[in-house]
Amino acid sequence: MAAPKRGRSASAQSKPGRSLALILIAIVALTGGMFLSGHTTPRLGIDLAGGTSITLKAKADQGSAINKANMDTAVDIMNRRVNGLGVSEAEVQTQGTDNIIVNIPKGTNSKEAQEQVGTTAKLYFRPVLASEPSGAAVKTPSPSASSSGSSSPKPGTSPSPAASSKEKASSSGSTSPSASATSQGRAVSDALKADSTPSPSASGSGKPSGSPSASASGGSNTAAKLQAQYAALDCAKPTDRANAGKNAKPGDSTVACGQVNNAWYKYLLGPAAVDGTEVKKAQAVFDTQGAAGWQVQMTFTGGGAKKFADITGELAKNQPPQNEFGIVLDGEVVSSPYVSTAITGGQAEISGSFKQDEAQSLANMLSYGALPLSFQEQSVTTVTAALGGEQLRAGLLAGAIGLALVVIYLVVYYRGLSIVAMASLLVSAILTYVIMALLGPAIHFALNLPAVCGAIVAIGITADSFIVYFERIRDEIREGRSLRPAVERAWPRARRTILVSDFVSFLAAAVLFIVTVGKVQGFAFTLGLTTILDVVVVFFFTKPLMTLLARRRFFADGHKWSGLDPKSLGAKPPLRRTRRPAGPVAGPVDPKEA
Repeated sequence: MAAPKRGRSASAQSKPGRSLALILIAIVALTGGMFLSGHTTPRLGIDLAGGTSITLKAKADQGSAINKANMDTAVDIMNRRVNGLGVSEAEVQTQGTDNIIVNIPKGTNSKEAQEQVGTTAKLYFRPVLASEPSGAAVKTPSPSASSSGSSSPKPGTSPSPAASSKEKASSSGSTSPSASATSQGRAVSDALKADSTPSPSASGSGKPSGSPSASASGGSNTAAKLQAQYAALDCAKPTDRANAGKNAKPGDSTVACGQVNNAWYKYLLGPAAVDGTEVKKAQAVFDTQGAAGWQVQMTFTGGGAKKFADITGELAKNQPPQNEFGIVLDGEVVSSPYVSTAITGGQAEISGSFKQDEAQSLANMLSYGALPLSFQEQSVTTVTAALGGEQLRAGLLAGAIGLALVVIYLVVYYRGLSIVAMASLLVSAILTYVIMALLGPAIHFALNLPAVCGAIVAIGITADSFIVYFERIRDEIREGRSLRPAVERAWPRARRTILVSDFVSFLAAAVLFIVTVGKVQGFAFTLGLTTILDVVVVFFFTKPLMTLLARRRFFADGHKWSGLDPKSLGAKPPLRRTRRPAGPVAGPVDPKEA
């Protein structure tokens, strides 16, 4: 019988210790990374860790109808909004025709996600016509922006008089002069158009003013009403904040509130110049080239870029605060940067004394703030993990029973070979656990009940790979080969079968992950991950370990407890390799051929 081909594969087979050392190094490195990151357990989903469930009811805006298309768009935006905060396994789905259910798991940023999901109105860029402090400082932060220390301005509004710097909007790569603190009596001069909509204009008096002045032109009733609203507005009062700018149309001027460092400011805002839907992309970045720190970079659509260039060009001609534009979300000014020059090109950046979470929060609002419909918060309930914990314990118990039955079967049927199978299952379990723990902070993966089911199903897939290889080895021994050549000859056939089987499992998991949503994706993700790890373990642990054990007398001699006893397997007599003669052998000539 011809000897097996030698080459790179034979060389690798002669040094199985390298593969075992490689997978050992990988386990040590991943485990070390897990402990260094401080995340030693996988993150849990809402069904296991608990969380918050929010019910939102849609309200039709002018020009926007409650239909499936708008509801699906709102679900997509809300889903990206909460996941943009790093909240894993957040579920956003419709219920009925006009309700949306948002399930936010307990964990990092879940409270901020709850606040931002509640801010469901449209996002607008409005010119600031007047602004001044309103009421005393408060301790509670704004619903749509996180609080910050007194030394840095809040991304929710323009900075307070105590701030050392001011948010500024500029085109990417351009410089803008630094701003100095302003006095509490801000210079304000507003002229109202004949159609009762204010437009920004520069002030020539330079005198402090706390309220806009009315024009003598038409629309005096509307202008007087707006002035009265602005004068009476006290943003330190929750009721005034809730009613400020309520139901304001995009084309109308309005009043609004915004918070700076714990101090509330009131704003008089002009008609919306740019809609939030015209922000194509917004992201928080850190300025590594200069000293600007964290910035928010915005990219506008084609139409939005032109509108933004026009409004910033007009605002740049004015004096503070009329050179600012207010970013208004849900009737609240979340930021009011100033401009010193027209911003063209469709790209702009907002810089100031931002902290990382403040810049990220503002970027998320700009990216995912515009919804096709307005929503009213119907209920907020806390979800306990008691039921999920009971189901988890039941699932883990079922998994333990299944694993015990698999081990018993392996011991009874494969005897000594069961050591290889159990060691491989242990290595696969360690890798699965460590990688799941690392994926929590890395990609916000959260372990839920379907994901646990996927891990339990993977036990059978992994055990199946070992069985395929063991049976191939036994077939070779039945053919009369000794263990060492049987191990090497069985591997190519078993490898092909294992790869085909795992590829089908991974393909099914990938399709399931793509076409499904919510918790089912957790099952698909875990199944795909464990399938990949099965290939890694079989190639880098099971096969090299079998190569080493084939050199031990207990297995090589076919001990009856090794699981490789030739007699019990019904092996044929040993095959002996014979050498063929170099040429034809001479012999008697057949008379018929003579």
